[in-house]
Amino acid sequence: MIIAIHAIYVTMRSMTVITLDVPDEIATRLPEMKRDLPALLSLALALHEDRSQMQPSTGWHPAFAELLDFLAAGPTPTEIVAYKVSPQTQLRLETLLAKNREEGLTAVESAELDTYQQINHLFILLKARARQTLSTSN
Repeated sequence: MIIAIHAIYVTMRSMTVITLDVPDEIATRLPEMKRDLPALLSLALALHEDRSQMQPSTGWHPAFAELLDFLAAGPTPTEIVAYKVSPQTQLRLETLLAKNREEGLTAVESAELDTYQQINHLFILLKARARQTLSTSN
């Protein structure tokens, strides 16, 4: 089935009309989601970009790569305490948390949220150790 997706926003945003070939079972679900389709497409693209950034040999999530890059640069205790994840990572985490509260997550999304929780736990420990180092050096 070919379906044309049109979206109208109250705010003035430029929109492009796209035509997609989708299976019938998906096409039947789209009319009720019409208003949310641009956001869903944006999220799907972000997920695809995240997956394409995973290292094939390790399967690491991009947030782990971000953490490793930061630590490999040899940050000072002060830099560790001040560290924040990238805006892209923060946005994805907030999206998952909101979806989890509102409607629940798929198994893949739940696993992704678990990854963010592991990274957060590691940073809690790193920042606690860095604060300890800073307090003993003063």
